[in-house]
Amino acid sequence: MSGTPVPLPERIELTGEGLVLRDWTEDDLAAMPDLFDHPDIAYWTPIVSPFDEAVARARLDRDRQMRAEGTTILLAITVDGRAPLGEVMLRRAHEGAEIGYVVGPAHRGQGLAARAVRVMAAYAFEQLGVGQVVLELEAENAASVAVATKAGFRLLDVPLIQGEEKGRPYALQTWGLLSTL
Repeated sequence: MSGTPVPLPERIELTGEGLVLRDWTEDDLAAMPDLFDHPDIAYWTPIVSPFDEAVARARLDRDRQMRAEGTTILLAITVDGRAPLGEVMLRRAHEGAEIGYVVGPAHRGQGLAARAVRVMAAYAFEQLGVGQVVLELEAENAASVAVATKAGFRLLDVPLIQGEEKGRPYALQTWGLLSTL
């Protein structure tokens, strides 16, 4: 991104691909543990585990703080603006924006993640003016590799991002999508 970043709006609702991506609310706190307290999510993501309502409250508060700071957007993935089925994240990065996603175990297999990623990427390109959106994921996470492919991303020829989280090492590939604007 060049110049001054576009400020992030206080409220966001994005629609497209049969989805409504909306802000998390206090009404969602009780539903969040069913979405995020799962071994797959604990293993593949930095989301806290175990995930209970107290963690949900802290996550909602942190979400609002990051939005106010202009760095990150966390939106609930829904089909109708009501019950959350997962989450999509957009974080500003030096090279443009990074997107992350998670879908609750009961809602997988419906293409929710790929559709949410495409809607969020369009928002990043059209509203925030970024030139590239990236996904950072582990090659062994077949579900995330499938999402990247379905969403139109391609594996970039850049060094792996290596680190350790929750006591286990990881190596993240970077997948990218360029703006056509």
